[in-house]
Amino acid sequence: MLDKTFDAASVEPEIRERWEEAGAFRAGAGAGARPDAETFCIVIPPPNVTGSLHMGHALNNTLQDVLVRFERMRGKDVLWQPGMDHAGIATQMVVERQMAARGEPGRREIGRDAFLEKVWAWKGESGGAIGNQLKRLGASADWSRERFTMDEGLSRAVVKVFVRLFREGLIYRDKRLVNWDPKFLTAISDIEVQQVETKGHLWHFRYPVEGEADRFITVATTRPETMLGDTAVAVNPEDERYRDLVGKHVVLPLVGRRIPIVADSYADPEAGSGAVKITPAHDFNDFEVGRRHQLPVINIMDPEARIRISGNEAFLEGLPESAELAETIRAVDGLDRFAAREAIVAMMQARDLVPAIEDHPHVVPHGDRSGVPIEPFLTDQWYVDAKTLAQPAIASVREGRTVFVPKNWEKTYFEWMENIQPWCISRQLWWGHRIPAWYGPDGHVFVETTEEEARAAASSHYGHEAELIRDEDVLDTWFSSALWPFSTLGWPDQTPELARYYPTNVLITGFDIIFFWVARMMMMGLHFMEKEPFGTVYLHALVRDEHGAKMSKSKGNVIDPLELIDEFGADALRFTLAAMAAQGRDIRLATSRVAGYRNFGTKLWNAARFCEMNECRPASNFDPASASQTVNRWILTEAAEAAAKVTSALEGFRFNDAADAIYHFVWDTFCDWYVELIKPLLGSGDEAAKAETRATAAHVLGLILKLLHPFMPYMTEALWAGLAGSDAGVLALTPWPAAEFADADAAAEINWLVDLVTSVRSVRSEMNVPPAAKMPLVVIGASALTAERLKRQAPVLERLARLASIEAADAAPKGAAQIILGEATLALPLGGVIDLAAEEGRLSKEIVKVEGEISRLDKKLSNESFVARAPEDVVAAEREKREEYVSSLDKLKIALKRIQSAE
Repeated sequence: MLDKTFDAASVEPEIRERWEEAGAFRAGAGAGARPDAETFCIVIPPPNVTGSLHMGHALNNTLQDVLVRFERMRGKDVLWQPGMDHAGIATQMVVERQMAARGEPGRREIGRDAFLEKVWAWKGESGGAIGNQLKRLGASADWSRERFTMDEGLSRAVVKVFVRLFREGLIYRDKRLVNWDPKFLTAISDIEVQQVETKGHLWHFRYPVEGEADRFITVATTRPETMLGDTAVAVNPEDERYRDLVGKHVVLPLVGRRIPIVADSYADPEAGSGAVKITPAHDFNDFEVGRRHQLPVINIMDPEARIRISGNEAFLEGLPESAELAETIRAVDGLDRFAAREAIVAMMQARDLVPAIEDHPHVVPHGDRSGVPIEPFLTDQWYVDAKTLAQPAIASVREGRTVFVPKNWEKTYFEWMENIQPWCISRQLWWGHRIPAWYGPDGHVFVETTEEEARAAASSHYGHEAELIRDEDVLDTWFSSALWPFSTLGWPDQTPELARYYPTNVLITGFDIIFFWVARMMMMGLHFMEKEPFGTVYLHALVRDEHGAKMSKSKGNVIDPLELIDEFGADALRFTLAAMAAQGRDIRLATSRVAGYRNFGTKLWNAARFCEMNECRPASNFDPASASQTVNRWILTEAAEAAAKVTSALEGFRFNDAADAIYHFVWDTFCDWYVELIKPLLGSGDEAAKAETRATAAHVLGLILKLLHPFMPYMTEALWAGLAGSDAGVLALTPWPAAEFADADAAAEINWLVDLVTSVRSVRSEMNVPPAAKMPLVVIGASALTAERLKRQAPVLERLARLASIEAADAAPKGAAQIILGEATLALPLGGVIDLAAEEGRLSKEIVKVEGEISRLDKKLSNESFVARAPEDVVAAEREKREEYVSSLDKLKIALKRIQSAE
């Protein structure tokens, strides 16, 4: 017997255990698929080992789970490959903070090996909590195959790839600018850079033109401290103001260096003075300008972003000694960059070389974990020749072997891939895959898979044994993640799993990591496996708050999915996310939506209890084609249509359409109408009709549970056990419904009945007819078919529409509200039931009130100042209010028109 309510908190763990015992999620024939079954494989975007479930994870994994449960039920051999990323900088930061909190010595004091032991111990004790959180969400991955980017197998894959790419000339060492985090003392990737709006200044500096007394070029900068590394001033070649100066020099104030004036289109004549200072070692754009003009690259900072110019050979080269230079070195050498900024501005002001300082709000890149401004920093790093690797990956998408959904993301992919820069893969950390490179006494590098091989190579190179020093750096975590689709299947070993499941079918991920992960998996998969790693890339949008604002801790609008699971159950959260996952559209998540879908689950649960109480149990010999009752043939037809809609939508990655189809079939068709329509049959003395109806109801309920299972796995599994019994096995491995039943006549008749009752109920509601009042229904102009239907369905109509009688007439009686349904006009006499004049007055007043609200909102939304200055979510909320008022106004006007026509 089903409980009165579904208690998610107590039932969900029991169902997870049931799935585990059944081996429901294991890939291969053991999970219920035939050995020769078609495969379906998805790799999970590996969450950080330090992470906990956030709403982005919840959306991403819900959509993956919907697909894998759907394909598993369709009889495919499904592998959803789970795993976690070692998250280099995040994990190292967590462990170092833990050590500091315990008062333990720092990592540099205890050494690399001891520190890594602590990291592994932390991982074993505290890391990976997100795996269990994903299980709470209901993720049906093959957890027996869980991988970790630092496990032995994946580490072998990383080393093999690095060595091979190095030998092919596709990995190399170079001195270039990187995003440098001065707190963590490492290069970081673009995705680890957070753009922060800052109230800064724009300092205008005057640089004297060499040989022309009292002539200056004015440049503007937000970072005065970098001027010490200037090696040119650029002007636009089309800028008439400076055409005569191109090729001449300015003398860099405070330093005395002669630097050229170069013509370059990077300089914008419309911005500021039209002249820009070029500091190749401290700005990414300047670095490219410097390359075009063969400018010196002078780094004036150390890794901690302190000014280092004393003894700096690149800085001092070619500089004449002077009292000014000596004063500058004394004043700023060793200062933090921001202290140096103040000192340099003061020295420039003292020389009357600062004509203006403007307030200048601008975006400053910060390290997302350190919280400090990052520096473009010139340093030796390891790089991948991404441009070469990108070419086959571009062709794969252009030629349709890999398809993006939504398709518009292909343009973003192409734009980035066709302008791709070298990929910096080295990080100055200890936690991660250490770069397999060793340096000889003369700096010669030996890249090998092991130290023994490196020593053998060095002996061969030098003719004798030589002391080697291993590279201290580790690889960017995205490097190991780029191998994920094939390394998790056992590569570099030629495993049966690799042969069976690669290439994978679908990748589901966020659009924000197209560049960092999707593109790199494409490059590596094609290079090492000679096949695209996946056929389809489905990119989901962001989950925002209910007003459309991006969730952030600083705004206090973050919604914790675990809290929602605690309050409403995992099914309600999953269904909400799937129902709102329209392609290319951000999700505006409100707690009320989750509560609403929990109510949807409650509605189904109550309908299932109704079926159980009325002995509606599955009949093994039930044949839908044998059903004779019109209402049963109707529900079987509607169920088949719903199954077709859900199947088609999931095949097309239209998760919201699939959820919408099953929602309306369950709530509207099955619960609201079918259950109500069969009550007389279940209570009748016709045993044959009763038996057929019980079998039909059980059959359709079973079909509902199958269609709904990918979205709401816990409740459907619980109901399946109650409906079909424990001998039926788990619903997760039950075949997907292939409903092909169709009876157009039965569907047309019952849908006509539903429309008629709905229309009558709508008029009663609009007219404020008392619920208990019964009214006659007068029918004008009915066809023979409609007359037959009215006769057959009269008892149901009178019961559901609260009708006193159904009568035919040549004209509508006075004081009647009229409904047009097909060829017939249906009249409901209202004069004896409500006060028409009073109701007209009430509706008129309400219309005036609503029109006033619309006018007020129109005025507000037409105010350009309000729209421009108000937060985006506030403007969106006001527009939503207006839409609601417009909808209400339409309904009120229809009601008023009915009243007026009835008078």
